Amino acid sequence: MVTGRRSILARHRDFRWFWAGHTASVLGSQVSAVALPLVAALTLGAGASGVAAVATAGYLPNVVLTLLVGRWLEARRRRRVMVAADLIRAVAMAAVPLGYLLGLLSLPVLVGLALLIGAATVVFDIGSFAYTVSLVDRPDLPAANRATQGSSTAAQVAGPGLAGGLVQLAGPVGALVVDAVSYLLSALGVASARSPERPPAPPAAGAGILTGLRQVAANPVLRALTIHAATYNGAAQILVVNLIVYAVTDRHLAPGLYGLALSAAGAGAFLGTMLAPGLAGRLGYGRAFASALCLSCGTPLAIAALPGSGPTLAAGLAAVQLVSGAGLGVANVLSVTLRQVVAPEGALARTNAGYRLCTFGTLPLGGALGGLLGHAVGSRAAVAVGAAGLALSALPMMTRRIRTVARPEDAAPAPASRPAAPATRPAGPAAASASASWSAGPGEGRRRPG
Repeated sequence: MVTGRRSILARHRDFRWFWAGHTASVLGSQVSAVALPLVAALTLGAGASGVAAVATAGYLPNVVLTLLVGRWLEARRRRRVMVAADLIRAVAMAAVPLGYLLGLLSLPVLVGLALLIGAATVVFDIGSFAYTVSLVDRPDLPAANRATQGSSTAAQVAGPGLAGGLVQLAGPVGALVVDAVSYLLSALGVASARSPERPPAPPAAGAGILTGLRQVAANPVLRALTIHAATYNGAAQILVVNLIVYAVTDRHLAPGLYGLALSAAGAGAFLGTMLAPGLAGRLGYGRAFASALCLSCGTPLAIAALPGSGPTLAAGLAAVQLVSGAGLGVANVLSVTLRQVVAPEGALARTNAGYRLCTFGTLPLGGALGGLLGHAVGSRAAVAVGAAGLALSALPMMTRRIRTVARPEDAAPAPASRPAAPATRPAGPAAASASASWSAGPGEGRRRPG
């Protein structure tokens, strides 16, 4: 880890621009996740099925397109593609208020636009993961990921509230005008990172759409990370769909106190994000990761046993959220850096796509299982099952092979198994989930990094 130097945002102009664009992008995604379903409900008068259709359309590309996008991006320069994805999102978002003004907006049109925005977001996110490695030097990766994960966490905390405020002030359709501008700002930030991007490596012979999944399955570190994150996401869904029933309906916790208690997770996640590189430097990478998972995956076991009611229950839930969120903030930064270092250099986009498919794919399964469990055994028992699943998700990361990793580079494959690095770096400065918490609302906030 680089020490005794100014922060990467202070000394790296191109990363600073990229970070600004990334921040605008993730904030726009959070606002979209709230505002688009509200347009369906409040402007078009859609019922639950219509709102669900819009929300599902935004999420569906994460399952359907990831492998295709990963393979396609591997042979292309990512910065240009990310700028194009932002422009597509801005145009699609602006089409909603324009369609409303022209009397052309309907539920099928909104579903189609949500699908397009979701697809462009998949392209941007997968491209961003691979682009960071070519933008900053490897010793700066932890600091770069701390910056991007920090802004992602802040957006996940502030985004839903910002979306609600915009809807309150300008209506759901008007809020999307601001959202369209956020994607234009993202495009400007990413386009302003002007260091020459390293040419993409030629695809390996026989590389196909399933190469990313094979890379994940073959690499023991990537495999452990993927099993952990997929299990975590499924268990988190079981917990999420039952927690509100258990806390608000069964334990009679006031909705305002419930929301306030959950917001502690965002504060904890932001704190953990900022502390992650220093913690890894003091404890070693593997031990810091294991310690973070003990907090993020173990602390929720206390929820089903929390005593009291009203403010007492809210305080207990907030304490769990704060500690769990701090662990998750640390784990998210370390996970992203570890995946960037361990993945073969010529297959960063494909391996991230395989990881993303596996980790997103358990979300709907966990939600469905959570509903069945809540109906069959009650909300408290279902919350306990979800928390137990979170704890079990940490086990793949507790092997000696991972716990003893001192630096992320120590977990990388032997040089002979990796593509040869270019002899020179381009001129210029020396380059997720995720996620706030399992308790975050609809959208991306409760997943492991993607």
